[in-house]
Amino acid sequence: MSPLGVALVALLLLVAVFSAVWAWQLPTQNAGMIDPVWAFSLGVVALLYAWLGTGSIHARVLVGLGGALWGWRLGWHLWRRNAGKPEDARYRKLREEWGAAAPRNMFGFFQMQAVVSMLLSVAFAVPSYRPDAPGIGFVAAAVALWLISVVGEAVADRQLRTFVSDPANRGKTCRAGLWRYSRHPNYFFECVHWLAYVPLAVGAPWAWLTLLPPLLMAWLLVKVSGIPMLEAHMRATRGDYAEYARTTSVLIPWPPRR
Repeated sequence: MSPLGVALVALLLLVAVFSAVWAWQLPTQNAGMIDPVWAFSLGVVALLYAWLGTGSIHARVLVGLGGALWGWRLGWHLWRRNAGKPEDARYRKLREEWGAAAPRNMFGFFQMQAVVSMLLSVAFAVPSYRPDAPGIGFVAAAVALWLISVVGEAVADRQLRTFVSDPANRGKTCRAGLWRYSRHPNYFFECVHWLAYVPLAVGAPWAWLTLLPPLLMAWLLVKVSGIPMLEAHMRATRGDYAEYARTTSVLIPWPPRR
C-alpha cells in the first residue's frame, strides 16, 4: 500500500479510537486514560507501517518491533498509573478552565492527539518505505538508541513508582536514582526514543523527515503539555520542589548544582 494509503488508514483508526475514549470518559469526567491509549494506539500504527509498507523487510521489522514494544511498555505503565485513580492534575486544570465547554473542548483535545500521533508516525513511515536495507552500522545505532531510551524510561518510571508508593514520602519530591540528575528523566528518554528511527532512514528518500518527530516531542514536553503544566502542579503541592528545581537539570541528566 502507498504511504498516503497507510497514513489514511492510521488516521481513521486514531480518530475512531480517540472518539471512543472521549465518549468513555464522559460519565466519569476523568480524561486520564487517554495517556495509555495514546501509547498503545501509536504502537499499532508502527505495526501498520511495518505490515503495509513496501520497503526493505529489515527496516520494516525493526520499525514494527521497536514501535510496538515501546507502545506496549509505555501504555502498560500509564494504564497501571492511571486506572482507578483521580483525574491527572493537567486534565483537571483544563476541565476547570473550560467550565461548561469542557466536554466539547475535551473532544477537540482528544482529536489533537490523533494529529500529534500522525506527525510522530513519520518516524515509522520513512524507514518502512526505503527500498534498500539500512547499513549494519545504522542498524546498530538505531538498536542502541532504542535500548537506551526504553530501558532508561522504564527505570525512571519504576524509581518514581517505588518512591511514590512509600507513605513516608507523601508530599516529598523524588530524588532517587535518575531523578537526582534530571527533574524529568522519563521525558528525556522519551525524546531519545524518537531519535532511534533516524538511523534506519539514513540514505532513504525523505530521510530528513525523521528528525521532525524527536523535535516535536521535545517541544511538546518542554514547552506545551509536559513540563510546564507538571511543574506548576509540583511547585504548588511540594514544599521542597523549588529547591529541587534550583539544583537539578530540567531535562537532560546532569550532576546537580551545589
